[in-house]
Amino acid sequence: MLNQSARYFVPEPSHWPIIGSVALLSMASGAALWMNEASWGKFPLIVGLCLLFLMMFGWFGSVARESEGGQYNKQIDAGFRWGMSWFIFSEVMFFAAFFGALFYMRVLSIPWLGDVEHKLLWPEFAAQWPSAGPGASEKFTPMAAWGVPAINTLILLTSGVTVTIAHWGLLKNNRTHLIGGLALTVLLGIAFLYLQVTEYHEAYTDLNLKLTSGAYGATFFMLTGFHGFHVTVGTLMLIVILGRSIAGHFTADHHFGFEGVAWYWHFVDVVWLLLFVVVYWL
Repeated sequence: MLNQSARYFVPEPSHWPIIGSVALLSMASGAALWMNEASWGKFPLIVGLCLLFLMMFGWFGSVARESEGGQYNKQIDAGFRWGMSWFIFSEVMFFAAFFGALFYMRVLSIPWLGDVEHKLLWPEFAAQWPSAGPGASEKFTPMAAWGVPAINTLILLTSGVTVTIAHWGLLKNNRTHLIGGLALTVLLGIAFLYLQVTEYHEAYTDLNLKLTSGAYGATFFMLTGFHGFHVTVGTLMLIVILGRSIAGHFTADHHFGFEGVAWYWHFVDVVWLLLFVVVYWL
């Protein structure tokens, strides 16, 4: 039962933030070393990943035990909601910066570089999108919208429906709909990630489209890659919530752990719709 006392719960000092910091430092150091041709850099990267998963497992478990133990009242619940709202807003601003960069390249920079004055510098440059930019000679083929991207759009839209069905099931105390909807959402998230990996493989091997392919390649992989990272995080969150639901956690009046993840997943869906339109389609 949710404790409705006026006392504000303050958790005990935790070692998990320190472990998380060590994990991130180890991952960043290992990745930097590995990318700079130090083959042994993969070992601190792997150690960091293991520590990160240990931290997530332990910290999530602590929070779940506090929640199920009735430590969180309405005041703390409101704090969680504000915290998640601001977190999603920061993510909106994160993607807005990349969409802004894409807008600048397509609408302002490319036409400017193709005007009469700049024709003297780059006479062969065609001011049209998609483009690698002036001075780039390596050819590539843009990623078509009607294929894997369209299928992934359908997958994410369907996943938004399944997570909503799970929420309805929770509100009606129907554990079958809750667990079934969450399980389907997790499977759809994994399917999306698998198809994105195949899309990247096709881009590199068949289309010669790479992160180094100038303006188009950089914006394409930055936007789709960061979105894929967010889908990965959201899928992991859904797996945690699915496990808690199977364990009998959450009730119709006390389930912000579920609700916060559902907010995040709907945010990921909306970002993909914008991305599909402005990156793949237009």
